[in-house]
Amino acid sequence: MRILRFAYKGKQGWGIAEEEMIRVLRGTPFGKIEFDSYKIPLGKIRFLPPATPQKIVLAGLNYRDHAKELKMPIPDEPVLFLKPPTALIAHKQKILYPRGVTRLDYEAELAIVIKKEARNIPEAGVSRYILGYTCLNDVTARDLQKKDVQWTRAKSFDTFCPLGPWVETEIDPADLRVSAALNGERKQDSRTSLFIFPVGYLVSFVSRIMTLMPGDVISTGTPPGVGPVQAGDTIEVEIEGIGKLSNKVEGGI
Repeated sequence: MRILRFAYKGKQGWGIAEEEMIRVLRGTPFGKIEFDSYKIPLGKIRFLPPATPQKIVLAGLNYRDHAKELKMPIPDEPVLFLKPPTALIAHKQKILYPRGVTRLDYEAELAIVIKKEARNIPEAGVSRYILGYTCLNDVTARDLQKKDVQWTRAKSFDTFCPLGPWVETEIDPADLRVSAALNGERKQDSRTSLFIFPVGYLVSFVSRIMTLMPGDVISTGTPPGVGPVQAGDTIEVEIEGIGKLSNKVEGGI
């Protein structure tokens, strides 16, 4: 299923994308799936972020080819950081380029959406706690990241976490193509089979640090080819079996 969150005629809701129509859900997808009696044309809705997380947990340096590109050693444990939920935007919404930032980068990532409360879960049982997978762009003010050393400010501006377009529930994350295209030119291109820490390990690891709640997001790191965007650019994150997350950059906030 492709689970999405949308706005339509002044109301917000959840639904299942089926070709060019949306089957509207009664309630949220984090319990029993029940449908309302009507459908909405997919082309008529405005996309909203397909998760409502209390926290967004991201992993740094999780692709072997990215570590090789940066000439950095393979980490012994996942390197984690957080983005605030206020950074979230949806498919087709604009990334705002903050005034005073001199370099803004894209980072294409596979994101995991948590289905139910999870704490201290074993790696073998992780799949029961995952709703599905979506595309995420870990937008980063690279100049501030280098200046601050720690990453909070550089990763946390409003609009710095594009997510979507929907959550795909029926894919195996073990070997998916993850790519990013800047104004139609492919810049990142790798596969999740090159993860240092695969999905099961990563979710279990995070759950032993903090309780994961329904709707929380865990992002799995970015492949080689990270680079800058400018105002007016369009950046697209595409993941095999999920689809394409597209956002335009707008300058000056």
